[in-house]
Amino acid sequence: MAHQTVSYPATEFLHSCPGPVVEPDPSCPVEITLAAIRGRWTALVILELLHGPRSFSQLAQALPTLSDKVLTDRLTQLVEAGALDRHREPGWPPRVRYALTERGSALAPVLQALWEWGSATTAPRLR
Repeated sequence: MAHQTVSYPATEFLHSCPGPVVEPDPSCPVEITLAAIRGRWTALVILELLHGPRSFSQLAQALPTLSDKVLTDRLTQLVEAGALDRHREPGWPPRVRYALTERGSALAPVLQALWEWGSATTAPRLR
């Protein structure tokens, strides 16, 4: 019996790249998304901001075991990815609020899909 090729419509976009793929392409939409949400704590920062705009101190309070350095790195990463807006309010002391952009809010179903996949997977624990 000949092997029948099965087409998965949901993954056809992955095959739209011309030629053989030998290394990750930074312009690939999947790589762009993975770069935006890379690193530990990033998903939790996004999840916290899904509740609405927050100041740095509010985020630090909501994620108490996250160091200020890592929080700063994740916020910078998300701003650079276009997922967050950083708004400096006038006055002294300076106050900065972070809010998800439309692009950042669109990550909610991505994180939901990752949660569902992880919940259903019985793969060995990663080190």
